Amino acid sequence: MGETDYNALLYDKMKAEQDKYRDWLLSQLPEEILNHTYEYTMREDIVMCMEELELSPKQAKALLRSPCPLDDVYKEFKDREVEHMDTIRDSIETRANDVLKRDKNRESR
Repeated sequence: MGETDYNALLYDKMKAEQDKYRDWLLSQLPEEILNHTYEYTMREDIVMCMEELELSPKQAKALLRSPCPLDDVYKEFKDREVEHMDTIRDSIETRANDVLKRDKNRESR
């Protein structure tokens, strides 16, 4: 099997895992669905990334050995999510500073 074949197998396995998660989620009460909306969305993003990502055959095979590779990747992502919050904070501060600069320029005219 070539590189693309292992990547395709991994994508299919992750997509099937996400489909099963979605089916479970849709069987839950609305409150429970809301509790898992963020996780569902991030898992969707991971599956979308796998559509275009070309792992080495060795990497793809390593993930294929897991019964739930999508869940494993999501857990890894969740542990790194702190950096995402830093980016959001930086964006808020940058936007606020831009507005302050704009307001100051208007006042000085």
